[in-house]
Amino acid sequence: MNQQTAYEGGCACGAVRFRARGAPGRVGMCHCMTCRRVHGSAFGSYAIFNRDEVTLSGNTREWRSSEHGRRHFCPLCGSVAFMVYTNRDEIAVPIGAFDQPGLFEPAYELWCKRKEPWLPKGVRREYDEEREH
Repeated sequence: MNQQTAYEGGCACGAVRFRARGAPGRVGMCHCMTCRRVHGSAFGSYAIFNRDEVTLSGNTREWRSSEHGRRHFCPLCGSVAFMVYTNRDEIAVPIGAFDQPGLFEPAYELWCKRKEPWLPKGVRREYDEEREH
């Protein structure tokens, strides 16, 4: 019998929950201005899964953050819930939203041309902007 590991998490108030099955396809950090602003931090960190590997509960609000990006947030507490894409079958879940810390380590960084100068360089693969998927 094949048992997949499941990882759970959710927003700050608990109104939005998710369950991800199996390992993410990739894990990365993003320094773009949109990620910086929605996270209120120097970067956002995401575990990216196939959409069919993640189940969601609770209501979210959606907004268009880029041509293909649709970001969802909890309308009660404002927490970033997840991001989906109109041009690929993926869902990006913020690493900080998982119930258990230390599950995933980013392997790359995007939009490093916007990276804060006080953050270390060369820790993982860096891209000036976006990378190929």
